[in-house]
Amino acid sequence: MEKQIKTIGVLTSGGDAPGMNAAVRAVVRTGLHKGFRMIGIQRGYNGLLNGECFEMNLRSVSNIISAGGTILYTARCLEFKTKEGQDKGAAKCRELGIDALVVIGGDGSYRGARELAHRGIPMIGLPGTIDNDIACTDYTIGYDTAMNTALEMIDKLRDTTQSHDRCSVVEVMGRNAGYIALNVAIASGAMAVLLPEKEFDMQRDILDKIVETQRTGKRHFIVIVAEGIGHSQEIANEIQARTGIDTRATILGHVQRGGSPTLRDRVNASAMGYHAVCLLEQGKYNRIVGMKGEELVDYPVDEALEMTKSIDPVLVDVCNTISI
Repeated sequence: MEKQIKTIGVLTSGGDAPGMNAAVRAVVRTGLHKGFRMIGIQRGYNGLLNGECFEMNLRSVSNIISAGGTILYTARCLEFKTKEGQDKGAAKCRELGIDALVVIGGDGSYRGARELAHRGIPMIGLPGTIDNDIACTDYTIGYDTAMNTALEMIDKLRDTTQSHDRCSVVEVMGRNAGYIALNVAIASGAMAVLLPEKEFDMQRDILDKIVETQRTGKRHFIVIVAEGIGHSQEIANEIQARTGIDTRATILGHVQRGGSPTLRDRVNASAMGYHAVCLLEQGKYNRIVGMKGEELVDYPVDEALEMTKSIDPVLVDVCNTISI
């Protein structure tokens, strides 16, 4: 017999991302509109285990669509990776009267939710991460804002880099994925980009390129380094030692997680949140919501977690061709 859902819990898990609040707002308001009772769970699975929950109404999510971060907070939870923690989480859902969960986060968050699904608590996952590294979706909540934040910082750095005829090595976030790095490299006119998905050679990809562009009159250089490559200071030191160009490393860090979400992040997060509640209403459980192009899609959680995703080789070629 199909489980009768009356109460939906919503949580944010893993790293925060701009647009998570827009997703929470959409989930809560769609749920209330469709007659569900809505429970906000604070601090991810950590908060679930500790019972940090509260009932949400229409006004609980007022004026949050423009706010970065997550009003529900987020936290890592090692206990929830254990069988005992997962058993406790399912028991806690029953104790709190939570019939289903909407989880906004990444692959690790989905794996946790899948364990609850195995214990009788249906789930829907929404892709919330700036890294855009979730295979079942072309787009993740927070990605657009993070790229725009990084681009704004790089544009500011370019002013001082140009004034001093320097080279700036700029490290952007993305964990083991190069999506942010590749896109901001193209958008900022960087001379080179180092991606975890692509092997690089220091001589060929950076040093030779500097010499080549110097011959055409270029005097300042920007190199974008993805977080998955890292070692930005060592790269900067090597460039300076081997070219004589004053070279500085800048690690943009967690500034990329913050700030008011862009229109794209707000709209996509709102549409995904709405879709998540519609799936639960239709009795379609244990699925991950994503986007293919501009279309909303959803996949069974097991299938979604098996998918793979690769960097666009055409964009890599665009970057290499015009970044001179």
